[in-house]
Amino acid sequence: MPRIALVTAIAAHALDDDMQPLLDALHAAGISADMRAWDDPTVAWSRYDIALLRSPWDYTMRLDEFIAWCEATSRITRLLNPLDVVRWNTDKRYLAQLESIGIPIVPTEFLVPGDDAAKLIAECLATYPHAADFVIKPTIGAGSRHARRHPRAAANVMGEHAQRLLDAGKSVLMQPYLPSVDTAGETALMYFDGVYSHAIRKGPLLRPDAGATRALFATEHIQPRTPDADERALADRVIAALPSLVDTDYPLAYARVDLIRAADGSPCVLELELTEPSVFLATDADADARFADVLRARLAATVGTPD
Repeated sequence: MPRIALVTAIAAHALDDDMQPLLDALHAAGISADMRAWDDPTVAWSRYDIALLRSPWDYTMRLDEFIAWCEATSRITRLLNPLDVVRWNTDKRYLAQLESIGIPIVPTEFLVPGDDAAKLIAECLATYPHAADFVIKPTIGAGSRHARRHPRAAANVMGEHAQRLLDAGKSVLMQPYLPSVDTAGETALMYFDGVYSHAIRKGPLLRPDAGATRALFATEHIQPRTPDADERALADRVIAALPSLVDTDYPLAYARVDLIRAADGSPCVLELELTEPSVFLATDADADARFADVLRARLAATVGTPD
């Protein structure tokens, strides 16, 4: 019988709220599916026809090892999403590429190891004179790990935060904190097989002067919501633009577009999650079945059986 592995991590084994609903939906569709950790050396990945990345959330702390696993696994089974997407999407410097093709993003400046953090932070403060707070975080990160929100007056603390990350060999991004996050939160739109499925509202995560979380991810406050027309239009544009950015087969099995509103009220991209995003299946009654249908079709195409 064709089989799917839903890929997690040993450290995230009990943390993925999407895992059980998706397993149940796949089993209801007559598909054999198991939860397996990418960093479990006892797993025989060749036994599976598809390895579906769901919650390998410790990859940010061991990216080289994770990419090597993705490379090896993709040679013996079908990796979803594909390897080239994973390579591209695990570093948030992809935001610059989105901006280069006309996709509005949260204003973002990048620092790389060897940069003078204090100098670049001073330039960023001058570039965004009306921003009261700024966010600093590593470009390779997930779940707000090592992310902090700093008040404008704390330039020295910003510099120390950024320099610690740079000294650890991490590239860093700096963004003006958009006040709309505190009032409207983030809107995350989920797409399965390139088709819009559902959306959620995520409440603010970063409090002023709060320390960076050391857990795999910060606690999130999630509610279902219907995106506004302009949010839906922008997310559709992002999904449609992917073939111009990453050379792979489209549409992708899953994608999540995270948006917030800029100072002028227009939506802009905060993140584009294509590797291991939570897709909040519990917030929509039919989302698990829609995802399972997409995977059933991918499995049929992979093993060459009728859909």
